[in-house]
Amino acid sequence: MKRILIIEDDQVILEVQKDYLEASGFEVEIAASGDIGQRKALEEDFDLIILDLMLPKTDGFEICRQVRQSKNIPILMVSAKKEDIDKIRGLGLGADDYMTKPFSVGELVARVKAHLARYDRLMADNGAKQKDEIRIRGIRIDKRSHKVFVNESEVAFTSKEFDMLLFLAMHPNRVFSKDELFEKIWGLDALGDNATVTVFISKLREKIESDPSKPQYIETIWGVGYRLNL
Repeated sequence: MKRILIIEDDQVILEVQKDYLEASGFEVEIAASGDIGQRKALEEDFDLIILDLMLPKTDGFEICRQVRQSKNIPILMVSAKKEDIDKIRGLGLGADDYMTKPFSVGELVARVKAHLARYDRLMADNGAKQKDEIRIRGIRIDKRSHKVFVNESEVAFTSKEFDMLLFLAMHPNRVFSKDELFEKIWGLDALGDNATVTVFISKLREKIESDPSKPQYIETIWGVGYRLNL
């Protein structure tokens, strides 16, 4: 049974999310403050974390930062804050998804299932006997070790950053819209949320391009989407 940690200070929201997830077959642990949530996240084993942004004691940004230093499990960040800068910061720290309150618990459960399914597929692919590397000019993607090398220097990638780069590298020279990329990487319909894809494309460019303002790998096809050029 998959274990999920919910870190949320609103007791009503916490109990509703817990009940729905348990009804969907998950084992759920809860924490109502940032310090307790961070300790649980770092010391115990979970398959996914649902992380509120505004928390007493320790905020969600700091918890996300600490967890990402040692664990690669999916982190779903939720917040009542609608500003793009908060979403950009959360995704930049390694969160895999960002949901703005209010949202339906059904959507939350759907996203949890999609992230867990994709993470399981990724782990299975890493263990399967298949071509282990993809090379595109100065980029080397090691699928088994989940590592990326740019001009033979290793560059750190979060799980979702790696997923997006690998997907684009496995389909070179093909243009994908933002909606298509969101569906392929997150396993969900875009729901009008294009900012997430834009943030991740920007992060990839920062890590693989010598000059992100003049990308040589990931090209923007205006009005259509993005493609990774061989």
